[in-house]
Amino acid sequence: MAYNNPENFLIAGNDEHGINPPTPGKRTPIMPYINRSIYENEFNYWAKNCFLADCLRIGFFVLDVKPNRQDLSISARVNLINRAMPTLVYTFAYNAAADGNNFSSANGIETFYSPLNDYANESKTLATEVYNEVLSATGRNGRGVKTLDVALLSAVRVPAGLIEAGFMTNFEEAKLMLDPDYTKAVGTATAKAVSEFLNVLYTPIENENFTTLRRGDSGRLVRYLQFKLKIMGYNVGSVDGIFGANTQNAVIAFQQANNLLADGIVGPKTWNSLNNLNPENRILKIGSIGTEVSYLQKKLYSKLYPVGTIDGIFGQNTEKAVKAFQTENGLTPDGIVGPKTWSALKDNKTSRPFPVSSQEKPDFPFFKPQQK
Repeated sequence: MAYNNPENFLIAGNDEHGINPPTPGKRTPIMPYINRSIYENEFNYWAKNCFLADCLRIGFFVLDVKPNRQDLSISARVNLINRAMPTLVYTFAYNAAADGNNFSSANGIETFYSPLNDYANESKTLATEVYNEVLSATGRNGRGVKTLDVALLSAVRVPAGLIEAGFMTNFEEAKLMLDPDYTKAVGTATAKAVSEFLNVLYTPIENENFTTLRRGDSGRLVRYLQFKLKIMGYNVGSVDGIFGANTQNAVIAFQQANNLLADGIVGPKTWNSLNNLNPENRILKIGSIGTEVSYLQKKLYSKLYPVGTIDGIFGQNTEKAVKAFQTENGLTPDGIVGPKTWSALKDNKTSRPFPVSSQEKPDFPFFKPQQK
């Protein structure tokens, strides 16, 4: 079978709402144990970035419609898309039941397209491809492929789709908003669906040939490297596929933050830390640093164990959260994350439940409706 060249396509990714400042109302009710709401963009932004990163790895060129954390008007985004004229655009969002102040049983994944789009048939096919791939990757309940007349689907002059990857007002799905595995699953499944839609060969990241990169190199893996570093907060300059001084300096800074040889060369160990494919292969304890620690902190937080700042540094707050997790899941509370603790962390059943009453869980803040 002849596949299309991914470099012939420009893929746009969009995330709904903002976090800096937070878009009013677009959040969960107050979550017990961590005593705060989770804002919708906390999921949308990272799912979009997982999607765009995987598209770059495959070889597509990408357009980030809303790279900053603040909200951007729909009209501004539509105008940007119609000026750039990408091959397609996909939007990441999270649903809510009618009463956004309280948790409810509404759950599941939906994808949308607009019959008013100039490419309505293609948009429907794209939405269906994404729906099927995300359901397969996540095992979540499916609510169907539906139509929706919003400008980001109807007024853009390219095929367009949108995914609502869960319900903020469902307690279990609210926790998934912070789960790095769920975020990655939604983003990469969408990238796979886009590849199938455009008849481009999709290679899972586990089968990718991550060649050694150094200053002077260029191409798709350099673009992927630059984008990954950029969304982690490193200054790479432009994501242009050229491994120059800025990229080298960013690689060195990343290596230093992950206790790697800081030589500016992206070899197997640096790729492994950057991609964080098997964090459970590392034993973590107080004093550990790196992407595996960041992943651990995110997993604990998604299970409602507060860890303080997610900074990739295994400090006292992280140790306290690990010990609480171990205690509540029948493990030795030694604060060391080894094979048994990793296995428990990977189990969806080890997340903290909704407290029946504040009297039964006196040590943790109890649910209360969010304040508008």
